[in-house]
Amino acid sequence: MASLTDHIENHLNKLLAISTRSYVEIQRAELARKFACAPSQVNYVLSSRFSLARGYLVESRRGGGGYIRIYRIASPQARNWAKTLSRMDAGSFDPVQARHFLKRICEEKALSQREAQVIKTLLQDKHYRGLDREDKINLQVKLFKATLEAVLRNSY
Repeated sequence: MASLTDHIENHLNKLLAISTRSYVEIQRAELARKFACAPSQVNYVLSSRFSLARGYLVESRRGGGGYIRIYRIASPQARNWAKTLSRMDAGSFDPVQARHFLKRICEEKALSQREAQVIKTLLQDKHYRGLDREDKINLQVKLFKATLEAVLRNSY
């Protein structure tokens, strides 16, 4: 069963998909009324599901005529994916951010849902039992990068 957060996210994504502009403009209070929730819940969705890491830019103007604009940042070029992958190392690797990256390139149709699911499996801690934290992260980042590069190779 989908949560309220999922419903709000899906609604906003649908608005973005049908928008003729490069953004969608909403009012926080109006969206909160539509979903019978507190405006803070809308803020939570915006901050957690519409971040730069996920490919969105959120702009807001407070006050009586205030609004929130959500921009879908243009799809990164394949060379940007390659650059992102080359910057990943064990010191900065975060499995949560890696999942966000996968979701983004999946939404952009560079990766199928099935391919993304296979790669997400590499990020699960259960596969690295018995390894210390440093070895686990080193192995995760190597496998993640190698697998994603192999899948995206035709893109760049």
